[in-house]
Amino acid sequence: MGSRPVQSRSPVSGAPMGALAAAWFLAVVAGFLALWVYKLRPGPEAATAPRSWPVQSSIRTSGGRATLVLFAHPRCACTRATISELARLMARFHDRLDARVLFAASPGEEAELARTDLWSSAARIPGVTVAPDPSGVEARRFGAETSGAAVLYDATGALAFQGGITSARGHEGDSFGQERIAAVLTGGTPDRASAPVFGCGLNDEGAVRIAQVNDR
Repeated sequence: MGSRPVQSRSPVSGAPMGALAAAWFLAVVAGFLALWVYKLRPGPEAATAPRSWPVQSSIRTSGGRATLVLFAHPRCACTRATISELARLMARFHDRLDARVLFAASPGEEAELARTDLWSSAARIPGVTVAPDPSGVEARRFGAETSGAAVLYDATGALAFQGGITSARGHEGDSFGQERIAAVLTGGTPDRASAPVFGCGLNDEGAVRIAQVNDR
């Protein structure tokens, strides 16, 4: 009478090793799917930016050239990719575009911003001016709610684009936002004047902490 084959079991739980391996594989796949869904989920829908440059804004337009204003949270890991894409845009359109990057700042926090890597990275881009946005006053004026939100106004001060310039959270590379901005700056007509913004809420510290964990 033949003996039965012995099935390999975990010395800890007695479960078959194949079942444990399958469970581990499914957990890894689920983790990757959750991360991918997170990266593809845009931030809160922004309010509509003013159709013309808000006269009450403390920011000044370039005068004779288009002006892009980018709003950022100083500790949003997703926004590193946005700053990199801004550098690409400025390298391509430095002769026809000026940019401002405004970092959300709580009262009294302005001095701390200069020590963040995002601030330093933005400040190194030729043609970009970096400044704090205490209490998010300017973000509200321009209808920005998410880190990475950009608004583009043409030389006459008319709104030409609003939205993000990355295709996913923390993802560098071509995006609909960049294509639409390029169309405006080269005299073309974009298919749309907006694009999703992938980033943390400008006032959402919880989302910023999650982004920092996912970026590790």
